Amino acid sequence: MGLLRIMMPPKIQLLAVLAFGVAMLFIENQIQNLEESRAKLERAIARHEVAEVEQRHSEDTGRELSPLSEKDDTVIIYNRVPKTASTSFTNIAYDLCGKNRFHVLHINTTKNNPVMSLQDQCQFIVSRIFEKICRPFFFLSRYGVKGKPMYINVVRDPIERLVSYYYFLRFGDDYRPGLRRRKQGDKKTFDECVSSGGSDCAPEKLWLQIPFFCGHHSECWNAGSRWALEQAKYNLVNEYLLVGVTEELEDFIMILEAALPRFFKGATELYKTGKKSHLRKTTEKKPPTKETIAKLQQSDIWKIENEFYEFALEQFQFVRAHAVREKDGELYVLAQSFFYEKIYPK
Repeated sequence: MGLLRIMMPPKIQLLAVLAFGVAMLFIENQIQNLEESRAKLERAIARHEVAEVEQRHSEDTGRELSPLSEKDDTVIIYNRVPKTASTSFTNIAYDLCGKNRFHVLHINTTKNNPVMSLQDQCQFIVSRIFEKICRPFFFLSRYGVKGKPMYINVVRDPIERLVSYYYFLRFGDDYRPGLRRRKQGDKKTFDECVSSGGSDCAPEKLWLQIPFFCGHHSECWNAGSRWALEQAKYNLVNEYLLVGVTEELEDFIMILEAALPRFFKGATELYKTGKKSHLRKTTEKKPPTKETIAKLQQSDIWKIENEFYEFALEQFQFVRAHAVREKDGELYVLAQSFFYEKIYPK
């Protein structure tokens, strides 16, 4: 290439540079146009889905169904963390919503951005579908609403979650096997990535579950922040009705059914007997070696993320111990253990 540059006259070199610059500008413009077209398509799909919901809602009002209470405006927010069995869980909600008569509102953000802009938050909150159609409903996102909703979530061992996500980006899963993934074609294993110091397996990639519980403060996305850890712990205890763990998903579903039968009646049986217990399985996933795990565990980011996971696990096990019992290898929900002894005035 250097020899070619020496042999080319200066004018030709200048023209080549200009041509290259024009080509790059053209490519960037095409990329921008594609992004704009994608955004328009997403908005069109959203409008179509809203129209479908409105049509179903108008049809339902004409049927002779037992009327719901006007005060039945319960809102559950599930701000799902990627690769924590969230697809398995939300598809149970999809199956139950018709039978139990609630709406499931799934919010998707462009490029799966976990942070929604302030204007988008405000736009969504005042939208017609939220106010008029979807109450009661099970809301799959991470953004606040008017009134006081109930929050639920599921977390997973940080390294296991990252390994699953790493292979998911390269090989996809058995849920949509034909879909081309962003890193498709990259055959490097997770162990090889860690050994070579790759960016897709860097300790910073572990920093995800804490921000999902921490909130919208900028410090929440500062990887390794102890302030973010403490804020996430506080929100888990004070704002969330229940936070389960991927490794004990059935127990999580069972407790939700006992606590919120209005939404989750039949969920446990559906999970046990249906095809939802492991709906999405990452393809070609190879468990990391002990050496890889040990290297990641040396990171302060892992230590803080794992501290949050252990905190969530301990809290879930505490709730479970007071909600269910095991007998002959099966779990059973405890019967009501309180009663109203006195009610005044009579």
